[in-house]
Amino acid sequence: MSTLLPPLALRVQNLSITYPDANAGLHALGPVSFEIPTRQFVCVLGPSGSGKSTLLRALAGLLPPNAGQVNFLSPTNPRIGFVFQQSNLMPWRTVLENILLPLELEGMPRDLARQKAAELVLLVGLESFENSLPRDLSGGMAQRVALARALVHDPDILLLDEPFGSLDALTRERMWAELSRIWQARQKTVLMVTHSISEALFLADRVLVFSARPGRMRLDLPIPLPRPREDEMRYTPAFGKLARQLKDAIEEDR
Repeated sequence: MSTLLPPLALRVQNLSITYPDANAGLHALGPVSFEIPTRQFVCVLGPSGSGKSTLLRALAGLLPPNAGQVNFLSPTNPRIGFVFQQSNLMPWRTVLENILLPLELEGMPRDLARQKAAELVLLVGLESFENSLPRDLSGGMAQRVALARALVHDPDILLLDEPFGSLDALTRERMWAELSRIWQARQKTVLMVTHSISEALFLADRVLVFSARPGRMRLDLPIPLPRPREDEMRYTPAFGKLARQLKDAIEEDR
C-alpha cells in the first residue's frame, strides 16, 4: 500500500547570488537546487562563507537572487518567521511585549493578540517571566523570546540563522532539546543554518551540506534517527556514522 507524501513547501531551482563589489562581484551562492516538504526540519551545514545565511535571506525575500527561482508551493504565499543569530529584542519592551510586536504590526485586536502571545510564553517555557525586560534574561531565555516572537503569527515556514551560535555549550545543548520539543508541538517547516554537526543531527530530518564559496550542494543526507531525540542518542554508533558522513562532506574542500 502506497504512503501519501506530504506536499512540498518550497522548491529552489538553480539559485545563484552574487554580491556587488569593486571587481566582478563576489559569487556567494550557487547554483543550488533542492525541495523541502511541509513540516520537515532541514539543517544547512557548511564552512564559513558558503552562502548559508545568504540562502535564508533570499528565501525571506530580503535579498534578490541573480539567477534561479524560489517557489513556495504549500501555501503559495507563506507566512515566514525568521530568527537571527542575535535575539534583537527591544530593550524597553517586556518579554510579553516583544512577543506581541508582530501581532501589533498586523493590527490584531489587543485581547486576542495577548492571548496568542501568552500561549507562546508557555510554549517556550517562559511563564513567570512575562514582565521581565531583556536585560534581566540569560542568552538562552532571550533566544526563546525571539523564537516565540517568530512563531506568534503562526508562520508556515520558520527560518533559523544559527540562533544558538552565541550561547555557551551547555546552554546551547539545552536549547536543542527545547527547539526539538517546540517543533514536535507545532510541526512547522523549518530551515536552519548551523555550523554544528551534532546540532544538525539532533534536530533535523535532513541535512544539506554546502561547499566552500560559492556554496553548492555537496550532500543531501536524510537523518533516520527516531524521535523524540534524547541526549544519549548522540553517543550511539548510528549518530557517529552520520556525523562522519557530514564531516567528510564538509572537509572535501580542504
